[in-house]
Amino acid sequence: MQGVDKQNRPIVMVYGARHKPYKGSLEEFKGFVAYTLERICARMPAGQEKFVSIADLKGWGYANSDIRGYLAALSILQDCYPERLGKLFIVHVPYIFMTAWKVVYPFIDSKTKRKIIFVENKKLKSTLLDDIDESQLPDVYGGKLSLVPIQDD
Repeated sequence: MQGVDKQNRPIVMVYGARHKPYKGSLEEFKGFVAYTLERICARMPAGQEKFVSIADLKGWGYANSDIRGYLAALSILQDCYPERLGKLFIVHVPYIFMTAWKVVYPFIDSKTKRKIIFVENKKLKSTLLDDIDESQLPDVYGGKLSLVPIQDD
């Protein structure tokens, strides 16, 4: 969680290729999702209720695919943290991800669907700059903000 968008919503980075469903149970993953959302909410600036997320799927493959985990995370977000998500940018989307997306999509409520933006690689920086100032955009996407690993934060 580093930087803010133009509406002062914190930016949360998610790296899909780091998810290894075979290394833990569904219950452990659900606990991780709830813990992470609690930490995000606790670190929000005073008066801010929403966050923005950039979900980077670079390197994502079938080994990272976890339909049950995605549905559980979606349920936790929608049922326990309604209206906390301001916007979700999904970047570096591999073609094979769309197979998993087709299974998950029907379970996403209509309000949440409107907040999800698939970003084309060739329009990555310009799309993100519509919502995020260059000083707050992570340098890996052409901005000026150096990301710090969470354990170093």
